[in-house]
Amino acid sequence: MKISVIGAGNVGATIALLLAQKRLGDIVLLDVVPGMPEGKALDMAEASPVDRFESNIVGTSQIQDVLDSDLVVMAAGLARKPGMTRMDLLAHNAAIVTSVMRQVAELAPQALIVMVTNPLDVMCYAAWQTTGFAKQRIMGMAGGLDSARLRYFIATALNVSVEDTQAMVLGGHGDAMVLLPRYATVSGIPLAQLLPASAIAKLLERTREAGTEIVQLLKTG
Repeated sequence: MKISVIGAGNVGATIALLLAQKRLGDIVLLDVVPGMPEGKALDMAEASPVDRFESNIVGTSQIQDVLDSDLVVMAAGLARKPGMTRMDLLAHNAAIVTSVMRQVAELAPQALIVMVTNPLDVMCYAAWQTTGFAKQRIMGMAGGLDSARLRYFIATALNVSVEDTQAMVLGGHGDAMVLLPRYATVSGIPLAQLLPASAIAKLLERTREAGTEIVQLLKTG
């Protein structure tokens, strides 16, 4: 399988490495900054003997290299800064997503799209409108990320393995997210039997603000 990751910043580069480590296919890492995707791809490839993966990782600044990709991960765009909301990125990132998705539709018309760029839900819509792809072929990563964050916070609060926790977050990536604590369990035991309501409320609020917490610490998204 050919996977193209568009955007070689912190998020895009991390995604590319994880995909390679999981042996999901050959990776194209694309960015408009000359030399950056090539350098990061080479750095990752040189780790393959240690991590024991055979995925081919190629860095490029040429959009033509996404030709015939089976999967395209869109991670390019302006990152959040402290004090910004995801919606503050709308105008800038919509222009990037629209431009890139128009070219992806021509070069990889059979690809599945995974959207990472914020504001996520609006960018998914922009990609759908631009590509003309069936809606089932454009996916946002929000539900997976927000659910993972909630699972992590639950596991940390109870000092248990994250593998034993289950939790679900639906809806938008931001204020519109819907947290469902009644479906959260640890080894099959409902969360409400393990933590008081006040503690659960704090976990839910931290999940809702998790992205902001990271931005404040890193000074970037």
